[in-house]
Amino acid sequence: MPSRSASRIAAACCVFVAATVAVRSAPAGQTPTLRTNAREVVVDVVVTKGKDEPVLALGKGDFQILEDGKPQTIDFFEEHSARTLPPGARPELPKMPPNVYTNVPPAPESDAVNVLLLDSLNTPPQMISNARNQILGYLNHVKPGTRIAIFALNDKLNMVQGFTADAALLREIAIQQTAPGISTSLVAKSEIAGEQELESFLASNAPPGPGSASASAGGSTGNSNGPSGPGWSNPTSPVTATSAVASAFASYQSFQKTNRTRMTLEALSDIARYLAAVPERKNLIWFSGDFPVYIFPLFDQRQDYADDSIALSQVQKTADLLTAARVAVYPVFANGIMSDDIVSADNRSPGSAAGPGNLAAMAGIGAYTASNSDRASQIAAMNQIASDTGGKAIYNTNDLDAATEHAIADGSHYYTLAYSPANRKMDGKYRKVEVKIVSGKYRLDYRRGYNADDNPPASAKPDSDPLHPLLIRGVPAATQILFGARVVPASPQPAPNATRAGKNPKLAGPVTRYSIDLMVRWTDVALKVETEGTHAGKLQIGLLAYDRDGKAVNWAGATQQMNLQPDIYAAIQKSGVPVHMEIDVPNQDLWLEI
Repeated sequence: MPSRSASRIAAACCVFVAATVAVRSAPAGQTPTLRTNAREVVVDVVVTKGKDEPVLALGKGDFQILEDGKPQTIDFFEEHSARTLPPGARPELPKMPPNVYTNVPPAPESDAVNVLLLDSLNTPPQMISNARNQILGYLNHVKPGTRIAIFALNDKLNMVQGFTADAALLREIAIQQTAPGISTSLVAKSEIAGEQELESFLASNAPPGPGSASASAGGSTGNSNGPSGPGWSNPTSPVTATSAVASAFASYQSFQKTNRTRMTLEALSDIARYLAAVPERKNLIWFSGDFPVYIFPLFDQRQDYADDSIALSQVQKTADLLTAARVAVYPVFANGIMSDDIVSADNRSPGSAAGPGNLAAMAGIGAYTASNSDRASQIAAMNQIASDTGGKAIYNTNDLDAATEHAIADGSHYYTLAYSPANRKMDGKYRKVEVKIVSGKYRLDYRRGYNADDNPPASAKPDSDPLHPLLIRGVPAATQILFGARVVPASPQPAPNATRAGKNPKLAGPVTRYSIDLMVRWTDVALKVETEGTHAGKLQIGLLAYDRDGKAVNWAGATQQMNLQPDIYAAIQKSGVPVHMEIDVPNQDLWLEI
């Protein structure tokens, strides 16, 4: 480990692999052309049967896809499965020496990646504690090779841990009470207590109802020490004061709900932007006590947004980003069972000892009815979010541990279908998508539609720098080219006035120079045989250092040209292709993406 004067660095390995693009052939003497204006709709479909068992080995001909009721031609079809090996087929990776990192996966990786979102913005503290414990339980037996990232939403969206298949690291991060983003609630405990006291005050000072002992039949309810009767209101009346406080509290709660909805939409947009750089399907497993958003709102739900002064353009932007990033949302009710029994100790039934006419019993019925209505609305919202994005809603289970495992397993086997819509008009309207299996009765989960927007989200556009999407902090490591990296403070350190290593011209203050030595597996590098037995090729390398808040503090990159003599080529066949780079970083905790 570095000395105290040096910064602490956690390195994450990542590598870019160039993709070959097929072009249309052209007659001799003419330049081939690449068609770039075709709009493809990509739909990931999970097919299950019985007790949610995956259906394997279906072919392209087994599927039919329709848009707004009209059949479409499937241009691309692919089946994705979780990759498994029998026990002992692959030896465990040896423990890395100090300061050495690798992108060699510990187990075969599934195509899909998974995000666990712990939402304390929309969840009471006691529910968050339960959900967190269930996540820990799942991480104790996570399947090897499962790639998971952990996010937390409170007053802002925080990345707690980027994508990793290291279950031990995930458990360590989840256990830490002080990990970035882990917060029991958006508001401070004093604010929670204040709200609870206010609710108690309103409940105990509610206006007396008909038949109450405090209301005299035909008598005045005014204060005997002041004016009363029609047209008068006593400013010191407990009823009037309570009503004013109740009105103010209702306005506060309405503001809080609107603010939570806006923040939730923005958080989902941010997650989609982040995941856009990751290929294949993503499963977003969202633990929350409330789901205040609609992804593709119905007509009356659009009015709800309008009543809360939330622009539909923001809603549509979120939907477009989730669609482009291929994110399937699995809403999970954070408290497990949705239980509220009218005969429980907290709710008096009409048949209680107090008698059938007791107002408290009637209030219990009202609370129970309201609770049932809220529960039904919550379930409907969860199912709609899941259906709109291709996931599944999880509620009425105390075993969130098993539910999480099921959701991740469910999303690890799926089929990808792509088609060019027959209706090429990009008018911004919602297009309904329907997928069918030609024969057999199965359950299909997939995104039920999309907005036909003229311009795709910015996150869906190709990046001018091919390395940039793979250097975003926490994205899954690419593993087509395998390498190891030794990251240590340079010795000796350069003089304080030495030219800085790296490409950030604004880097200021005390820094530590790090020496990065890579060893790349030689069989992963394409080397062309030249004259006289030499081998030629090149490697493009990128480094990007982030601070604890995810801000890039310095970066470096280079293209290593190789023209290897026979003796050097023989040497790299034994050890790998060596690469050396250096970078200066501030003296603080940092993440280094390679």
